[in-house]
Amino acid sequence: MAIGFFSLALFLFLGLDLDHGSLSSASAASSSEGVEITYGAVLKLMHEKTKFRLHSHDVPYGSGSGQQSVTGFPNVDDSNSYWIVRPQPGTSAKQGDTIKSGTIIRLQHMKTRKWLHSHLHASPISGNLEVSCFGGDSDSDTGDYWRLMIEGSGKTWKQEQRVRLQHVDTNGYLHSHDKKYSRIAGGQQEVCGVREKRADNVWLAAEGVYLPITETK
Repeated sequence: MAIGFFSLALFLFLGLDLDHGSLSSASAASSSEGVEITYGAVLKLMHEKTKFRLHSHDVPYGSGSGQQSVTGFPNVDDSNSYWIVRPQPGTSAKQGDTIKSGTIIRLQHMKTRKWLHSHLHASPISGNLEVSCFGGDSDSDTGDYWRLMIEGSGKTWKQEQRVRLQHVDTNGYLHSHDKKYSRIAGGQQEVCGVREKRADNVWLAAEGVYLPITETK
């Protein structure tokens, strides 16, 4: 229910076309660098090396787990690349709180409501760890947990800051590369998990709606 009202608010006040478009530069909460990312923010993650956006859609993998596929998408203007930043269940974190390096977070796909997920199934192209979307609003497990690791001296997550996401269960880093699908997701590139730190597992928060920070009383 809450996400329904949130989506409606985005559509009415920020001009977000949930079916075909994306946030225009005028409708984003802020387009400047260094904006703090908080729980509840809706954003796109850009792969630093290839500039593709982390993406999902209601298409299952034809191998491995058979769960909803996750890819890298070349175009900026696609609503299937929006993710909602959520806290780990059972913590005191709430909407508007900033996120420190080392914190476990979850990313919920805005369109399908499933969670960015990983496990030991092999990814379709490279045979690394498969990354999928799984579960729903009330269905989440530790396979959805990712540890935010900020590159450099920053202590809290900010827009356009270099970060890695390390999967808690498998220790794999969220990764992509220029290996592309040729059929169902033609032109989209593989997203997977690898257990080594590489240049190909660095991401940046790009387009999105960034919420005000909750002031501590």
